Amino acid sequence: MTDSLANDATSNRPRTGRRPGNPDTRLRILTIARELFAQKGFDKTSVRSIATAAGVDPALVHHYFGTKRQLFIASIDIPVDPTQVIAPVLDRPTDEIGAHLARAIFSVWESPHRSAAVAAFRSALAGNEPNLIRTFLLEFVLRDLEPRIDEPPGTGKLRSQLVASQLAGVLVTRYILEFEPLASISLADLIEIVGPTLQRYLTGPLPD
Repeated sequence: MTDSLANDATSNRPRTGRRPGNPDTRLRILTIARELFAQKGFDKTSVRSIATAAGVDPALVHHYFGTKRQLFIASIDIPVDPTQVIAPVLDRPTDEIGAHLARAIFSVWESPHRSAAVAAFRSALAGNEPNLIRTFLLEFVLRDLEPRIDEPPGTGKLRSQLVASQLAGVLVTRYILEFEPLASISLADLIEIVGPTLQRYLTGPLPD
C-alpha cells in the first residue's frame, strides 16, 4: 500500500474517544454557572437552570463537567477537589479532628497550588460573591463533618459555621492580606495555634 493510500485509509477510519468540546460553549457554561452559584447558592442552582441560561441541553453540561459538584469546582477554579482533601480527616477520632482539619486545609495553600487557590479566593472576594466562599467551606469542606459534630443535637450547623469563620479568617489574613507575623510563621506553628480553636468549635461546650 502506498503512503497516500495508507493516509486515505487512516483518514476514513471512524474516530474513537470523546470529541473535543467547543471551548466557547464550555466557557459560557462556566461563566453562567459561576453567576448563578453566586446569586442563588449551590442548593438552589440546578444544572437545568444553568443549561437553560447558557442555551444548551443539560446533557451537554454533564458531558463537559460531570456532576453539579464538579461544575461548581470548575466554575470557581479551585485547583484541587476539596472532598478529596478532607477525606482523610473523616477517618480521625472526633476529638482529634481540629488539628488534622487545619493541616489538610492549610497544606493545600502551602503547596504548589497556592497561587491558584489564592487567585480563586481573591476573585470571589473582589467580585462580591460571598455565596461562592460560603458554599466552598460549608458544602464542600465541612458538610460531611457536620453529622459527627452535632452534639448536642441541633448544634452541628452552628459548629460548622464557627469552624468556617476561623478557616476563612486565617486564609484571608495569612494568604491574601498577608498580615505579619501571621503570614510568616511556619505551617507547623499555624496548625498548633489554630487546631485547638477549631477543636473547641467542633466539640467544645456551647451556650445554652
